[in-house]
Amino acid sequence: MSSFCIDEIDIYLEDLLCLTINYVIVKVAVGGFSMGAAIALYSATCFAIGRYGNGIPYPVNLRTVVGLSGWLPGSRSLRNKIEVSHEARRRATSLPILLCHGISDDVILYKYGEKSAQSLCSAGFRYVAFKSYDGLGHYTIPREMDEVCTWLSSKLGLEGSS
Repeated sequence: MSSFCIDEIDIYLEDLLCLTINYVIVKVAVGGFSMGAAIALYSATCFAIGRYGNGIPYPVNLRTVVGLSGWLPGSRSLRNKIEVSHEARRRATSLPILLCHGISDDVILYKYGEKSAQSLCSAGFRYVAFKSYDGLGHYTIPREMDEVCTWLSSKLGLEGSS
C-alpha cells in the first residue's frame, strides 16, 4: 500500500474525528487490528512528525495509540524523520503506544510486530509496550481486550469512570 493511500485513509479518519468532536477538548486515542493497526501506528508517526507523508499538517493531538496484530508502515525512514526536529522528538517521547501480537499469527507474522516495536523505540518513542500472546493467531482473545481496556483507562485517565 502506498504512502499516498495511507495518507488518504488517515486524513479521512481525522476529518471524521474533527466532525465528531466539534472543537470540544477530548482525549483522543486511535487503534486498530491488522491493517487498522498499521493505520493507527502510521497516525502515531504523523502525530510525532507533525504532518502526513504528503506534507499536510497533522491536526489531532493524540493521547495514546493501540495496535493489535499489525505492523508499522514506513519504519525504515522513521528515525531520520524524527531526529531532525525537536518538536517531533518531544511528541514521540510523550506518546504511549501499546502493541499486542500473537506469537502464532500466520497473517501478519509475529516478527513484524516485534520489528515495529523496535523501530518505534529506536526512533524515540519512549513509552512503547509490546505484549506477546502464546498460541494466539490472527485474532483477539478476551485477555488481550482486557489488557487493552486497562491500558486505555490508565493512559486516558478513565479509571473509576462509568
